[in-house]
Amino acid sequence: MTTRPYVPLRLPIEKLDWKPFIRFIGPANAALARYDGILQAIVNPQVLLSPLTTQEAVLSSQIEGTQATIEEVFKFEGASESPKEESRKQDITEIINYRKAIQYALGELRKKPINLNLFHQLHYILLDSVRGQNKARGEFRKIQNWIGKPGFPVEQAVYIPPEPSKVTDYMSNLEKYIHYDEDDRLVQLAVIHAQFEIIHPYIDGNGRLGRMLVSLFLFEKKQLSSPMFYISAYLEANRKEYYGRLNAISTNKDWTGWILFFLNAVNHQATVNINKAKSILDLYSAKKEKVPKLTRSRYAIQTVDTLFKMPVFTSTRFIAESKIPKMTAMRNLQVLEKNRVIEVVRPASGSMPALYLFRKLVEIVKL
Repeated sequence: MTTRPYVPLRLPIEKLDWKPFIRFIGPANAALARYDGILQAIVNPQVLLSPLTTQEAVLSSQIEGTQATIEEVFKFEGASESPKEESRKQDITEIINYRKAIQYALGELRKKPINLNLFHQLHYILLDSVRGQNKARGEFRKIQNWIGKPGFPVEQAVYIPPEPSKVTDYMSNLEKYIHYDEDDRLVQLAVIHAQFEIIHPYIDGNGRLGRMLVSLFLFEKKQLSSPMFYISAYLEANRKEYYGRLNAISTNKDWTGWILFFLNAVNHQATVNINKAKSILDLYSAKKEKVPKLTRSRYAIQTVDTLFKMPVFTSTRFIAESKIPKMTAMRNLQVLEKNRVIEVVRPASGSMPALYLFRKLVEIVKL
């Protein structure tokens, strides 16, 4: 096994054989277009699909080894409840940082295209107050890193990224390729994601940032109307093949196998995303009709919107998030509980308020 840093190809890849991709490109792009049709039908996807964004953050972090669940994140945000284990608190913070980074990127991409400075800014947000925060946060690495079992020497590394003195040059080449007019955007994106992971430009946080780049690229290239493509579920379910295909690029120069895997991932996950988004949209429409009839409140729609943003919550957090007057908010919650729209999963006790669950939404997100 070599202990020399890997030397990546310059992009675009010359002599890339497109023939194996032809029958996969059309279905993947069609599935993505159908998904974007759903996004465009949603008035405010950033609010309505926010639980899916949280699930993407959870799964992307789990690929890196975190253990926090989406229920723990919902409890942390909706009830200010954090786990006793410090490692779990770190996991949840990583997940929340992922969402913050996506929101920041959305604002930036409305002003200027993807660039190296944006990578630094997103990396800085991702590593805020979590493991790796002291590892050159927001800066390209200046030391040699490698991928392998914890505690094992470089001689037993699975992969050794390019030497640090070449990182800026390789990333500048990648930045140019991001804005290159490739024959197909999804094949281009497959190359971009892999090249980012191959360069491994940061000491820590490369996997999360590389997967975030998928939705940001699709948004910038107007393949999606919102940067809300959730690919990590497929990558987590196929983690061994995901890493194997990436590794095969550096060991065997097998770009074809990786690109085929990525196109299948997009096709499969776009279909899953369509079904989830439709289910959430149907649920929202049903509750938007039902909750006003039940509560007879002028704050009924605010109530519904808050349930979709925060499906696990205490009355205190609900009042703060919804901005509904306290008495009205409490009455609305009582009506919704009585009619089984929400349920109490932990009764009030002493100074501790009751914990509510909007189960139908959580079940859709976890499918």
